[in-house]
Amino acid sequence: MARPWLTTILAAVAALFAYAAAPAGAQSGPPGGSYSSNELISTGHRFFGTVSGGLATVIEKAVAQYGQPNGYILGEEGSGAIGAGLRYGEGTLHTRDQGQHRIFWQGPSLGWDIGGEGARTMMLVYNLPAVGAIYNRFGGVDGSAYFIGGFGMTALVNNNVYVVPVRAGVGMRLGVALGYLKFTPTATWNPF
Repeated sequence: MARPWLTTILAAVAALFAYAAAPAGAQSGPPGGSYSSNELISTGHRFFGTVSGGLATVIEKAVAQYGQPNGYILGEEGSGAIGAGLRYGEGTLHTRDQGQHRIFWQGPSLGWDIGGEGARTMMLVYNLPAVGAIYNRFGGVDGSAYFIGGFGMTALVNNNVYVVPVRAGVGMRLGVALGYLKFTPTATWNPF
């Protein structure tokens, strides 16, 4: 009998392969409710502050690859790993037509990964039909290479909703891991 977390991870890998075959920009959200690159870069500069030197490049790459998001999350998180890892975070989901909502995330990872980090995080959210659709597990592959600090970007998927975290981290972290983030409306210590 398969473990629920293993099934989630395998589904995420399959979804990533399906996504890779999709044309660039095909996943953009509805035009009236989406955010432009300039809006995201401006918000990111205010949020990340002095560490935002590479932010414009990272956001422009995300928008070029995935289109314009119809939501974004601003928050903070902490994570650590020695082969297996855990990540916990909290923030606010911003949408044009559904307002702002407090959100928490947590999740496990497994792979060649060691170290720890604290990060300010801006997550771009694509194809979000309603706020309730974010409260799921979003799987993907995460690669990190931090020594003191740096920027990183990954992509997570659940059905046709994509979450692209852009992190400005501080710490020491190196590796590649397969995992997921579970988004919840309230804080929990249970990463599964």
